[in-house]
Amino acid sequence: MIMAGPIATMMLADQGADVIKIEPPQGDLLRKLGHKHQGMSGSFLSCNRSKRSLCVDIKTAAGLDVVKKLATTADVLRLVPVSRRVLD
Repeated sequence: MIMAGPIATMMLADQGADVIKIEPPQGDLLRKLGHKHQGMSGSFLSCNRSKRSLCVDIKTAAGLDVVKKLATTADVLRLVPVSRRVLD
């Protein structure tokens, strides 16, 4: 389950889609799993190739506004899992 979103968006990015990944301030769990090189795991580096990424706190009004604006520009917008209440 942890890998489904990252792998799906990796494949879309590999095919030329403009993918923007939004991470919360505490970072993506995938960064912490496995052996790390310069603070990032091999899985994280592989799954996030060809993507643009941004750290945004979507629990704030300003952060949510940033994400809404980005959503209008990208082919794919991937949010690292958050509570559904934040997005309602």
